[in-house]
Amino acid sequence: MGRVLISLGLSLLICFAFESVRLNDFVAFDDEKYVTENAQVRAGLTCEAVSWSVTTTYFNNWHPLTWLSHMLDVELYGLNAAGHHLTNLLIHLLNSLLLFGLLKRMTGHLWPSAFVAGLFALHPLRVEVVAWVSERKELLSTCFGLLSIWAYAGYARRGGFARYLLTALFLALGLMAKPMIVTLPLVLLLLDYWPLGRVRGGGSDELVGPQRSVVYLLLEKIPLFALSAASSVVTFIAQRGSMEPALMVPMELRAANAVVSYVRYMGQVIWPSQLSILYTHPNLPGGTPWSAWQVAGAGLLLLLISALVLRAHRKRYALVGWLWYLCTLLPVIGLVQVGEQAMADRYTYIPMIGLCIIVAWGARDLMASWAPRRRLVRRLMFVSALAVLAACMATSWLQARYWRDSAALFERALQVNPTNPTAHYNQAVVLEAQGKREQAIRHWSEALRLKPGFAKAHNNLGVMLVREGRLDEAVGHYRQALRIDPDYVDAHYNLANVLGHRDDFDGAIRHYRQALRVEPDHAEARFNLGSALVSQGSFDEAIPHYQELLRVKPDHAKARRNLEILLKRRSVLEGTR
Repeated sequence: MGRVLISLGLSLLICFAFESVRLNDFVAFDDEKYVTENAQVRAGLTCEAVSWSVTTTYFNNWHPLTWLSHMLDVELYGLNAAGHHLTNLLIHLLNSLLLFGLLKRMTGHLWPSAFVAGLFALHPLRVEVVAWVSERKELLSTCFGLLSIWAYAGYARRGGFARYLLTALFLALGLMAKPMIVTLPLVLLLLDYWPLGRVRGGGSDELVGPQRSVVYLLLEKIPLFALSAASSVVTFIAQRGSMEPALMVPMELRAANAVVSYVRYMGQVIWPSQLSILYTHPNLPGGTPWSAWQVAGAGLLLLLISALVLRAHRKRYALVGWLWYLCTLLPVIGLVQVGEQAMADRYTYIPMIGLCIIVAWGARDLMASWAPRRRLVRRLMFVSALAVLAACMATSWLQARYWRDSAALFERALQVNPTNPTAHYNQAVVLEAQGKREQAIRHWSEALRLKPGFAKAHNNLGVMLVREGRLDEAVGHYRQALRIDPDYVDAHYNLANVLGHRDDFDGAIRHYRQALRVEPDHAEARFNLGSALVSQGSFDEAIPHYQELLRVKPDHAKARRNLEILLKRRSVLEGTR
């Protein structure tokens, strides 16, 4: 009965903490790639879309279950953002209840399990995952990861090939949502030590099955490690496109940031303030490099905690919780750099569980050590736990409001870090969509001041300057964007348009050709190239371009009309010869 009441209470608290997400819009940061401007997802669960989800590495990821989840949402809610946010909230609620039930099942302890689940569920670091539709992948991956652990706990207790197979199946499904759980086989090894007590000689008072040697337990998990290895290879291949040379930081600096980030994440768990969707890498534009003493201090703190954990060898939960934190954060700690972020709130979704375990079971042991005043200590612990959860719930409730729309989200990011060029860029995109051109120009200009090599900012600022009639400045920004990225299709296309407007048809044709070299199906570049050739009198050369455009886009009325005119003209000329 107590478990049911706790589950019900936890569900109500989660709904209250994140109730505002039902009013939130999609945000102009990945949501367009995952949902609002993704033609395959917008089509819903069609055969073509399902096939695409399994085969594509679009947006530098292979996660078919994530795509299928978004497609199902479109089937259910269309593009109503409230429905998509509701799905995120429900999966987070499910994950919280799964974690509670799993810990209770493995340890037999109700209240420590409840506190871990409550802290996991209500902490402000959860807001990004719940309030950001694009982070469906994190929620799904964790859900299947917890189900895999649940199946493994059954296997550890009673054995059986079916239970092991179910463990592997849930792991595979989780990896197909997001490869964040590639370290799950290591987590299972940790759980063998505590609380499952399967390690021979590990000393366990919570034994649930036969004890085995460490070698046996490692060999037992070879198929699971193989799944993780395969997922890692696929992920590396898919994400090569996001490993831009301009964003690559030397390995020693990435390692330094990783050490500091481990400590910063712990600081955010303890005192979650100044949270943001964007944390600039210290060694990239807009960031401040870590000093040697900061890196050394973080490293010493990690070593100190590790030493204390090893010294307290009888507190097996401490070693398991600490290694859980270190291992599960490893794939996203930045040693392999993807993107330009130094860290992200979403990356703590699974790792934070390990720290919560240390706190909850540490408090239980502390209470047991005060046996003479056990009743008083128990009351103090209970009140303290409620206060912590209430503070987390209130802070999450406030934090979720920063996600109500794109403008609020990036405004908050700039409040946290005014020198973040990506936040300035995205805020400019939002302002431009709202028709606030002058403000957008200021933010794009600031983004370029902070990061001169920001090709997208150069291109977008050029577009805005064209609308303002400042063509010379726009051409300069387009050319600068192409110096940074010679294959930047939009910059080639936009520059060609301006050159064509100035009757520089040779220059326009050259850049239209460059755009089509990179993106042969760019319909407007193909049409404008044909028109530019016509303006130069190259009628026969223009005809194949109109024909190719109509093959790709048969409903292009202007191309069809121009082609008919050119074909009639050629027919008349041939008839007079």
